[in-house]
This record gives sequence, C-alpha cells and structure tokens, in this order.
Amino acid sequence: MKQFKGRPVVPGKCTAPALVSHGGFNTLASFQNALQFGDKTAKCGDQNNPDLHKKPMVGTALCLPQTIGSTTGGMVLYCANKMQRSPACMLFSEHIDSLAAAGAILAAVWGEDPMPTVDCLGKEFLDYVKDGMQITVAEDGTVTVE
Repeated sequence: MKQFKGRPVVPGKCTAPALVSHGGFNTLASFQNALQFGDKTAKCGDQNNPDLHKKPMVGTALCLPQTIGSTTGGMVLYCANKMQRSPACMLFSEHIDSLAAAGAILAAVWGEDPMPTVDCLGKEFLDYVKDGMQITVAEDGTVTVE
C-alpha cells in the first residue's frame, strides 16, 4: 500500500479499481462510442492509446498524465458523467488542463454523481499504479493505492 498527495480539483471520496494510461488521454476519441452509440461500459475507443483501447472505463479510477485532443473535452466528460458512463474518479499525475477541469466541475455542479478529480499526484504515482489495483480517494486529495 502506498499513499500519494495531490490537489483536489473536485473533492470527494471514492474507491474503485485502477485503469492506467501512460499516454495522453483523448477525451473525445475515448468516449465517442459510449456517447453516440450507447456503449454502457464506455470501452475506450481511442485506438492511439494502447493502454486503454477497448477497456471499459465506467466505474474505474482513471489514472493518467493529462488529457489531449479536442476542445470538446470538458463537455464530453460532463456528458459521460450525466449518462452514467464516466469513470468513478480521474487521477492526474500532472496538472489538469482547463478543459478536463471544466468537465469534472460541471459534473459536480450539474450532475447527480460527482466524479472526484485529483491532479499533481506526480510521476511516481503513475509509475506505481497498475490496472486493477484498488484506489481510494479522500476529499483532501490523498490517494491510497493497494
């Protein structure tokens, strides 16, 4: 077990299995199938992300360095959350970008099921965590990996 301290962008508590991407996360490409074609497990549709491609994202602790891609990223995250197709939480090793932050905040303000979001967890966090490890997020941004 190891703990990491980050900055809570959207405070909240969460426990979920880790799903890890070591490359940038293209929000639109990843969620497109879930939002347009009804994939309720939200299998990652980004063929350029070998860590996540075709893996279900719903209910996971999505661990990533940063998001990349479309300026629609914030709205995509909000819509995925509203449609109950989002990760349980999002954990960033680097600073979160403004679009991903906007999506997480919109989900917290307008949605019924906020998605705790923590950034600045550090490179060591992303090096340590592996798919399937149990992640627990505390409101103060402490992330426990078991």
